Amino acid sequence: MSKITVEELAALMKRAAGVTVSPQQLNDKPDTGFDVLGVDSLGLLGIVGELENEHGTPMPVDAERCKTPQQFLNLVNNTLMAGA
Repeated sequence: MSKITVEELAALMKRAAGVTVSPQQLNDKPDTGFDVLGVDSLGLLGIVGELENEHGTPMPVDAERCKTPQQFLNLVNNTLMAGA
């Protein structure tokens, strides 16, 4: 399985949470909180759901509790790589 990139996360944030963030912004400040970026808990839940549908793999419960994009990417990518 492939890893989720910041580009893919930015697209998921737009599609599932309605929040527009550039991949460059996620790269430059990976530890900016989702709340600061405008993603609330329902938005993050939507992002997790989209990933589960796209990859056919359940994401860990902790994914919807991640506070930053970097924390989210680390957790999700570790999960995807473990299921590969």
